[in-house]
Parts: sequence; C-alpha cells; structure tokens
Amino acid sequence: MSQEANSGYKDEALNALKKAGCEVGDIIRVTGESKSYEGILIPRSETGAGDHIVVKLKSGYNVGVRITSKIRVEKVGKGNKPSFASPPLPEQKPELPRVVIMSTGGTIASRVDYRTGAVRSALSASDLYGVVPELSDIARVDTLILFSLYSENITPKHWGEIAEAVATHISQGVNGVLIAHGTDTMAYTAAALSFALQNLPVPVILVGAQRSSDRPSSDAATNLICAVEAAARAPFAEVVLAMHETVSDSAIVFHRGTRVRKCHTSRRDTFKSVNATPIARVLSESTPSLLNKEQSVSMLTDDYRQRDPSRKLVLKPDFSDKVALVKFHPGLDPAVIDWYVDRGFKGILLEGSGLGHVSKFCFDAIKKAVSRGVVVALASQCIWGRVNMNVYDTGRDLLNRGVIPCDDMFPETALVKLMWVLGQTSSPDEAKKLLKQNIAGEFSPRTLPDETGVEGGETVGN
Repeated sequence: MSQEANSGYKDEALNALKKAGCEVGDIIRVTGESKSYEGILIPRSETGAGDHIVVKLKSGYNVGVRITSKIRVEKVGKGNKPSFASPPLPEQKPELPRVVIMSTGGTIASRVDYRTGAVRSALSASDLYGVVPELSDIARVDTLILFSLYSENITPKHWGEIAEAVATHISQGVNGVLIAHGTDTMAYTAAALSFALQNLPVPVILVGAQRSSDRPSSDAATNLICAVEAAARAPFAEVVLAMHETVSDSAIVFHRGTRVRKCHTSRRDTFKSVNATPIARVLSESTPSLLNKEQSVSMLTDDYRQRDPSRKLVLKPDFSDKVALVKFHPGLDPAVIDWYVDRGFKGILLEGSGLGHVSKFCFDAIKKAVSRGVVVALASQCIWGRVNMNVYDTGRDLLNRGVIPCDDMFPETALVKLMWVLGQTSSPDEAKKLLKQNIAGEFSPRTLPDETGVEGGETVGN
C-alpha cells in the first residue's frame, strides 16, 4: 500500500490492505461471516486503533470494520484519492443585490480531515459560494477570507479587525454583510460587532454551522442560503446571528447580536435569544425559488433599526484585553480578584448568583479593586431574568462598594461590553456611564414574562 504514511492505517489493518493490494480511494469489498460491505477505502484516523479499516458506502455514510482472521478484503476497482476541489463559481446576475461573505473559519468553513478523524478548517468564503450555487439566484456575492480560525482562537483584536473590514465593504455600497464564523464564540463576536458597528445602514449577519459542510446532516447550506437572503433583502439594519430555529430545516431565525447565547453543544438550533425574542425569520423551503422576494423575510418584532443605505456608519472597533470574567461559586477565593487588580486589569465582570450576589468574603477585594480605579460590574449567572441588587442586603452592600449592576445582560454580553467600554475610555467614571447606556439593545428597562424564553416558565418583571 503506497502513501501509507498519509493513510492512517497501521498494524493488522495495514497488513490486510497491503495483502489485497488496496490503496486509499480504491473500491473494495470487505466480507465477513454474515455481512459484506462495498465502497471506497478512506483514510483512517491516525489516532485510532490499528485493527480497523473504514469504508465509505454508496449512501455517503462510513462503516468501520474490525480486521480478524475471518474477514476477507478484496479490491473491486481502482479509485481516486479523496480530495476537494472548489467547484466553479456560478455566473453573477448584475440586477441582484450585492452581498459580501467574509470567512473567519469554523465548522461552516470546515471539512472532515480523515487523517485525524477530526474536523479542520478547509473551505474559504469562495468555496462556500461554489458549493451552494443557489446563492447566485439570491445575490451577487463577493467573498473575502479574513482568518481561518476556530472560534475559540478569536480574540478581541480579531473583533476589531472584523469590524474594520465590515466598515470598508459597507462604505463600498454593499446591501449586506455575512460573516462565516465558528459557533463556539460566535455570540461573543456578535455582541462585539454590535458595539463596534453603530448606526448601521444595512444588515451584518453572523452565520455558522453545527455540522461540517461535507456531512449529510450539515446545516451549513441552509443557514448560508437564508442568511444571504436576509442580508440582501431584510428590512432591518443590525448585527444579528442566523441559525436554525428548530432541529429541522424548516426555518432560520435571526437573533439580535447582544441577546443571543449558544445553549447546546451539538444541536442545530443551539442558539437562543435570551431575555428577548428573535427579530426575524426566513422559511428555508421558500428561499431557493424566491417566488416572493419582498416577503421572504418575516419580522418577528417591531423593535428594530430599519435598513437605510443613506445612513452613515459609526465605527468604534477598539476593545480592551485587560478585562476579566470572575464566576462566583461557593468557596471562591477573593485572591482571584486581587490577582487581576495587581496585574493592571481595568475591568472585572463578576458573574454573580441569583439577583446579583457574591460572598461577603469577597467584599474587601472588591472594595480594593474599585478604589484602585478598576470598573467592577455584575451580571447574573442565571440565564433568564435580570439583576436587582436592591432586594437583599448582600446586593445593597455590593452597590455601596461601587459594583455596577448589568440589568438583564447575561455575562457574555456584559463582558464584551465592558471590554468595548474600556477600549473607548480610560476614565473609570466615563466607563461606568457608558456601561449604563443602552448602545445596541443589550438590555431593557424591564424584563417581561414572555421574554424569558423558558418554555412553560414564568418570571416576574422588575
């Protein structure tokens, strides 16, 4: 077996394949006592056991077969080595709206790496356009690769770079901007862009996928098609995050960038609006045909900034990386707070319990932090509801020590906002004022029961 170093096969599996004269890409038949499998021999994960081979069946699914003395392997036909070639780009239609797709990496721009068995970044924004030709019936699509990073590797510095790239393309007159992004930290980036891109004239839509684009269950194409449709024609002009509404492919919803959280590790409807409702929906089955383009995007609320191409974008892309998130838990050592203060951090976001509490044992460390000019804010670690630090004496004591309550912002958004605020000013007093301003719909004056997002649940607005 040639190129065995790249095949991932070893030990018993490699010996059996060599004996049968099989190479990766060949069509093989594997026969046991009661079953026979025929398909394409694909590379094996190099970290896997050495006694299995992997065959891709005609159905598109893979089957692993353990090699024993009763298993016969034979070569049926010569095949091609597995590879990916970008398909040709579809022809642009000059009468359609213009949308730019920016790729940052993530699952929506990934394929399975059969060498390791893992998913790796492989597709560019241009590849996405090529493998989803339906996009050519929706918009004229330009593509741009910003990064090829898994989202856990994206930093506040990258947020600023993304914001600047978005602003450049909006100044060139595009009808909307898409950002292909990994889902793990996509909500953080959505919040960051909501603060960095103010007075938007057109939609800015972050879109991802929970399943890589070469998997039969991939959500990448559906998410991308509906997101391009909204970028081209939606009446809103905000930063939003687009993903499946349910586990089925029936609809994609658009969550406000400051109000969305990833809530499940693998479900396709992982993103949910928190203390709010999604602002729009696109029914996926109606999008490719575009029989009624003007009604393809359904608005779910009247509370949104309307599209206005004449509006002048205000760019504020600076974020401070000297901001820490401290999650309160029983037994939290106050020295954690001291550690950040002693190392020159400008802000600390406390993720408190319930209505906004941390242990009294942390009070002295918090007081020290505030006295040294550190902005200390608090959001609740509860998913739904809002901070109210006037109910219990613990909350009142924290207020008296200078802690800023973050209303109904959940911790991720509050953290990003504190990073953004301290990127705009070095003055603690000015930072506190900015923190309490509603910049991008990140908090509301009152949280109503029907905004909790908890099915069958009920909360009391404060």
